[in-house]
Amino acid sequence: MRTVATFSIVAFDPETGSLGVAVQSKFLAVGAVVPWARAGVGAVATQALANYNYGPRCLELLREGMTAAETVETLVSADEEREHRQLGVVDAAGRAATFTGDECFEWAGGVAGENYAAQGNILVGRETVVAMAQTFQEITGELAGRLLVALDAGQAAGGDSRGKQSAALLVVREGGGYGGDNDRLLDLRVDDHLEPIRELIRLRGLHTLYFGETRPEDVVAVNGEVRREVADSLERLGYLEKDADDESLLDALSAFIRTENFEEREQERGYLDRAVLEFMQEKR
Repeated sequence: MRTVATFSIVAFDPETGSLGVAVQSKFLAVGAVVPWARAGVGAVATQALANYNYGPRCLELLREGMTAAETVETLVSADEEREHRQLGVVDAAGRAATFTGDECFEWAGGVAGENYAAQGNILVGRETVVAMAQTFQEITGELAGRLLVALDAGQAAGGDSRGKQSAALLVVREGGGYGGDNDRLLDLRVDDHLEPIRELIRLRGLHTLYFGETRPEDVVAVNGEVRREVADSLERLGYLEKDADDESLLDALSAFIRTENFEEREQERGYLDRAVLEFMQEKR
């Protein structure tokens, strides 16, 4: 098994019930190995000489009622390779635990506190996990944003001593997934990139654009100046003929929304989410 030298943070948001993991590594497609989470249960990062089975097994133990610390102890005590493992866990009550085996490559270690655990191995130094922990505690907002800012702070403090290659962000919440029938609020991965955290932040911005909730104050009627802006954009993009009537314009707007996958932001006929209008105006 290859060593997944990396740094990560697992966390819980008591206000929304969201759980998540953010991770970066000099390792191809780290998101396929390290992050695990289940709404109402917990979040896990398994790394170093990563035991892939720690992910699903940990979530099962948490679901059965174990705390984060009890889960970590149960897993590592039964593992002959435990001194090569690294693990971070947070449960749905915000209790967190981190474990670093004595044989993990330096620098290796972790910090756990209320609602989070930060850990890493083959790092430039302890500063990386300290920066993640402090940043997560100091900032507010949605869990996904806090995790990304904390991860970025870890990179700025030194990060993986070998460099950068991939990153991932996983956030779960009951009914938070597409269509509301699953818990995957966010599942974004950058498998190979010169600046994986920067790219992950960009992808999170796109996710917010496509799937974020529309605020009432951002709903505008398609008339007056807004109608002119919509018509100009749809004509330029080839959806609408010049001087089209209102019904044709609204039909073209609906076609644009569906083509660009903005169904989550679609409003009743005659109204438009301002974020969609801005996207339309900038699209070339």
